[in-house]
Amino acid sequence: MAFSRLHCTNVYILCGRIIKICNFAPAFKNQLNNKDMKAFVFPGQGAQFVGMGKDLYENSALAKELFEKANDILGYRITDIMFNGTDEDLRQTKVTQPAVFLHSVISALCMGDDFKPEMTAGHSLGEFSALVAAGALSFEDGLKLVYARAMAMQKACEATPSTMAAIIALPDEKVEEICASVNAEGEVCVPANYNCPGQIVISGSVPGIEKACELMKAAGAKRALPLKVGGAFHSPLMDPAKVELEAAINATEIHTPKCPVYQNVDALPHTDPAEIKKNLVAQLTASVRWTQSVKNMVADGATDFTECGPGAVLQGLIKESDLDALVEPIDRMGWKLGEYGNINSKVAKEILLLRL
Repeated sequence: MAFSRLHCTNVYILCGRIIKICNFAPAFKNQLNNKDMKAFVFPGQGAQFVGMGKDLYENSALAKELFEKANDILGYRITDIMFNGTDEDLRQTKVTQPAVFLHSVISALCMGDDFKPEMTAGHSLGEFSALVAAGALSFEDGLKLVYARAMAMQKACEATPSTMAAIIALPDEKVEEICASVNAEGEVCVPANYNCPGQIVISGSVPGIEKACELMKAAGAKRALPLKVGGAFHSPLMDPAKVELEAAINATEIHTPKCPVYQNVDALPHTDPAEIKKNLVAQLTASVRWTQSVKNMVADGATDFTECGPGAVLQGLIKESDLDALVEPIDRMGWKLGEYGNINSKVAKEILLLRL
């Protein structure tokens, strides 16, 4: 898969930055309160890169304190892997998930008074970051849950060979229909991530995904791309991990967040701690409804999106939801670095596929 040098530069120059996406289209404003609302969004596994968070650690006393606290909680120096490890080290689920979580949450906390969310959401793993940022989870509890989630998922992946694939340019209904037909033949195949209009990631058994990819192409999909992942995330094959994580979630105190958190399982805003717990448990085997979450946030008044965390994936996915978006990168410490205008969302989507 090839990218032009210009496009790759435009995307990767933003890695390690907070990406601010401002939608000024009046048609999307909440017709009830006509209020411009600020949403903060958090990426999931696949956004990681070597060196992530190093600028924060070296330039912010708060960031350094939180990173060192994380090293103590985890029992090993995850910062050494994040800052100076290899891509292979960082791709391990048990490392990737806490690393992305730390970078995302610490990025938000280092914004200080500029961090004033009126709603939050996170893609898959990013939902835990969103909950910490909204005050529903403490930093310490969030990290412990993310690490427990990562370890449980890695064990589930090792127990049953499984995989995922990205389906491009096929209607959601057709993807769902083909997945159902593969399931009827005794294999596992489900829509795992509704990333944006025209892109769904499917998840399941290796034979099931291989069969589904053939059927998707025959049905007119532009691409059916197998992904280099460790297992079938957000599918029934993660049920052993779900059972293990449920006990940890139920034993963790979740507070009423200071703003609504749009959760993956139903794409709706939640503030009730009991509902948040239930949805977190269900998330491991349920679809990530990111497309629907973005549409619902816009319908509820969101006109200004800020992505906190490594990479620049979510900005491309949000732009694909037909927002008239202006992309403006700002430094972790709050000063403006310049304006890159409408970044190529197609490239951002393809980077998501490459890095899942």
